[in-house]
Amino acid sequence: MQALEQVVADIAPTDIPVLLVGESGTGKDVVALQIHQLSRRRDEPFVKMGCAAITPELFDRQRQGAPNGDCFGGHANTGTVFLDEINELEMVCQSKLLHVLPDGGVSQQDRLEARVISATSRNLEEEMRTGRFREELYYRLNGVCLRLPPLRNRKEDIPILLDFFMARYAAVFGRPQPVLASQTLQRLMEHTWPGNIRELENLVRKMVALGDERAAVADLGSPGVESRPRRSTGEKLSLKDAARAASHQAERELILKVLTRTRWNRKRAAQDLQVSYKALLYKLKQFGLARSTDSEMPEESPHE
Repeated sequence: MQALEQVVADIAPTDIPVLLVGESGTGKDVVALQIHQLSRRRDEPFVKMGCAAITPELFDRQRQGAPNGDCFGGHANTGTVFLDEINELEMVCQSKLLHVLPDGGVSQQDRLEARVISATSRNLEEEMRTGRFREELYYRLNGVCLRLPPLRNRKEDIPILLDFFMARYAAVFGRPQPVLASQTLQRLMEHTWPGNIRELENLVRKMVALGDERAAVADLGSPGVESRPRRSTGEKLSLKDAARAASHQAERELILKVLTRTRWNRKRAAQDLQVSYKALLYKLKQFGLARSTDSEMPEESPHE
């Protein structure tokens, strides 16, 4: 995400078209607005268009009734147009859009002068192969492609996002900001978040509104990783096994507590826990909290 932020800062002052790719809920609309706010067009309109709602008739009607031939109603020809879920644009509208983009063959008077940012949750390469998306339009919109990672691949950001959303909705609802129990944080770290950041935000909003973190978390699906092994009722459990399970749970909760305090800076957490960095990575993997790239990262940047 830090690398993504740097690319956004680099391309925002330019007029190059941007294609945002990511699963639903990963924050594509937030990144699009950020690009606009960092651009030279920041004082001009930012218009979001849901492509599923754009029909050929609407496209023609807006263009014919708009000044300067602006096919988006004359509101964004000097600003930024955000085309959300561009893959849902009808083929006829894809041709019309291609026609009014720069280098589309129309006169300057009829050309769309707005900065164009597009977003999709689908694989446009596959859409082109199946004939559902025009190849020429893809390359016209894909000046720079930014891929937003799903939340399950950036779990170290979850504590930071939790703090942000809890502070926001505590202010909105006039409630005290919740202090999450270690078991709740552990549960949230284990969840796979199919709805990504949007799902996390909705959960926090409900948590603050209800004032009951357990009731809010109860609506999540079953955990992806069990915190302790399950045993059948007929299976014997020795005192030694029970002590090992309790130690395992206590160790996990302590690691989560320290990681939360250090905002998931694992190098600092290892120092606080007085273990080697590699030992901490092993524990995170053992508890199902490690990133897929941990085994390939013997060192960690001090800025991570």
